[in-house]
Parts: sequence; structure tokens; C-alpha cells
Amino acid sequence: MFGLVATGIRRGTIAVTSRGWLFGAVFVIIGLFVVWVFGLPVPSDMLSTFRLSGGGDLIQLPNIPLPTQATNLLLGLIIAATGIYHLVRGFARPNLVLGLNFLLLVLAFLTWSIRGGSLNLSGLLESTLLRATPFLLGALSGIMCERSGVINIAVEGMMLMAAFVSVVATNLAGGNLWVGLAAGLASGALLAAIHAFLSIQFKVDQIISGTLINIFSAGMTNYLALTLLTRNQWLNDSHTFPALPIPVLSQIPIIGPIFFDQNIIVYAALILMFVVQFVLYYTRWGLRTRAVGEHPKAADTLGVNIFQIRYINVIMGGLLAALAGCFLTLGSVGRFNNLMSNGRGFISLAAMIFGNWTPFGSFVAALIFGFADSLQIKLQILSSSIPSDFLLMAPYIATMIVLAGVVGRATPPAADGQPYEKQ
Repeated sequence: MFGLVATGIRRGTIAVTSRGWLFGAVFVIIGLFVVWVFGLPVPSDMLSTFRLSGGGDLIQLPNIPLPTQATNLLLGLIIAATGIYHLVRGFARPNLVLGLNFLLLVLAFLTWSIRGGSLNLSGLLESTLLRATPFLLGALSGIMCERSGVINIAVEGMMLMAAFVSVVATNLAGGNLWVGLAAGLASGALLAAIHAFLSIQFKVDQIISGTLINIFSAGMTNYLALTLLTRNQWLNDSHTFPALPIPVLSQIPIIGPIFFDQNIIVYAALILMFVVQFVLYYTRWGLRTRAVGEHPKAADTLGVNIFQIRYINVIMGGLLAALAGCFLTLGSVGRFNNLMSNGRGFISLAAMIFGNWTPFGSFVAALIFGFADSLQIKLQILSSSIPSDFLLMAPYIATMIVLAGVVGRATPPAADGQPYEKQ
């Protein structure tokens, strides 16, 4: 008995030590990469300028010109030094150091990308929140479902269907965006109800049920776009919700344009993040939801209606996923394109896992993905030397990095994906 415990401890120690060596080696390699690629080849007299204020800001902050080579040499050496320290002594919180080094790597990359030019940092951050919105809403959708014990990989399909329905309904209603939004939300709720019915009532494998909805949504929207929208172009040309700047607050440098000069769906996403956090952790419904997701049998013995909790939460999750889909059209481009969700539903689930099934944690992950998405667009506009195909990979590379860093440490609800059979 004691021998087995000792063996387990030794194995655990080896695993931790191996991970520590891996982290340290990666930090050193990244630091040397920054020095070798982003620092040494750049002429010593070249500058990278970061602009902090837009033309409409109440207070104009000065630009920050940085010597490209010296800045990146310093950043690379800092990253490498943290790796060496971690190999020798070890950090108590290596994940925090990983996050800080990731930020330093991004700063080095930005400094190198705009060498000899300038970048509106405030505009980049504003675009980051805008592009993080569908990821945040999709993650909140997954949280509501999985906290009650139902896996919902159909977020992608619900987004796509809502994007299509919202545009068509808006134009059928004479350009009424609110009618389109309501129709899009209804489509998401309907697909979620189907998913709940199959998963809860018939106990169909939840992954299969979600996959069927994704396939159905992709096929149906593609067919309708080819047969309906190509013949009736007016059905695919709607307006978008305008930005609603909050007086005075929207003119605050950096913060103002990011949080106080967005459209109604972005504001709704931020508010819903706090609402979901409050509902899950400070209300009776949230307590019952978490109990159903962790130990449904115990909740059932206390009189909690397991099926009702799961049905309602899955449908609420469908509404959130649909709102993300409506953002893609009514909150962004104003038209529908085939497969325009483009994997955002799956990236949203990665954000949910990164955030450990919590709204605030998922918001941080959504910002990372939104930043990667926004950055690749900015760099294409700036005519970066990096091929556009590689830039388009940025959000997905960020997804893989995030998942590689959290898989094995994130803890899902204990009964997630398990159908419940009432005794």
C-alpha cells in the first residue's frame, strides 16, 4: 500500500519536473528566437511607433516611438532569462510566467511588424473586443449547457443558422434590425431545443447530436444561400447596428473607444457575462444548475428537477450562441456568407475550457482569440512581410497554444456529457 503511494508520488514528481524543464526550455527557445529573428536583422536606427489616441479622444496621448532592434533584443533576453531561471530554480506559478512571456512575445512581434512605421494601438484593442464578442457569447453558451451536464458542440451550427436567419428576416421586415435579431435568436433556441430533446429525452450521444446540428446548419444555409439569396440579392443586404458612443466616457483615451463606443450586441455580451456569473454563483437557480452538472443523483434526491434544469439551460445556451451568430451579420458585415462562422463556435468552446467553465475566465480567453483575429487583419492592412495565409492561421494557432497549455488542468463538471436516468 505504502509502496504504491510512494510510487505515485515519485511519478507525480517526475511529471512536474518534466513539465518544468519543458516550460524552461520553451522560454529559452522563444527568447533566442526573438533575438535572432525580430532583433538582430533589423537596422539599429529603425523605429516602431505606437499611437495611443484616436482623433476623437478627449485627451490626446503622445505617440511612443521605440527603437526596434534594441527593444526586441531586450524583450528576447528577458524571455530567455526567465527560461534559464525556471530551469535552475523554478517559478512557483509557471502559468503566470507563461502568460507574461506570451505578452512580451506579442509586443516583440508587433514592434518588428511595424518597423519603420506606426500602429494605432487603441484601434487594435478596440477591434480586439469587437472580434472577441462572438467568442465570448459562444463560450457563455457552452458554460450554460455544460454546467448543467450537457455538452453542446452545436454552438457552431447555432451561430451559422442565426446569422442566416437574422439577415433574411431583417430584409423581409423592411430593414427592421430588431425583427431580424429576434428571428435569429428564435432559430438558435429551436436548434437548442432539438439538441436538448435528443440528448435529454432520448439520451442520444451528445457529441453526435451536436454534430448533426452542425452538419444540418452548414448544409441548409449553404443550400438556401445558393437557391434563395443568389436569386434575391435584396434579401442579403441589411444594415448593421450602429455604434452607440457613451458621451464623455467614449472619449477617454484607450479605454473609451474599447468599452464605450461599441454597438448594442457588444454591450449586451459584456452585460451577459456579468449576468451569467451572477446567476451561476449567487442565485438558487445557479446552485441547482451546478449541482445537476456535478452530481445529478444527489440533486434529484433533494427534489431538483434534473430534466427541467437541463432543458432550460440548453435553450438559454442556444439563445447566447444565436446572439453570437447575429453579431456576425447584424453587428458586423450586414450580409450572410457561406460558412461565415468559420470555426468560431469551436474556438468558443476552447475559450470555455481555457476559462475553466467560468464567464470571466472565458472572457480572458476570448480576448486572446479576438486579439489574434484582429492582429492578422491589421497586419494585412499594413502590408506585412508575412504571407497572408500564415496570418489567417493566427486565431487557430492561438487556439492550439491555449489548449496545449490547459488540457489536463482544466476540470469540467463531473457529470458533463452523462445522460441521467431517473431512479
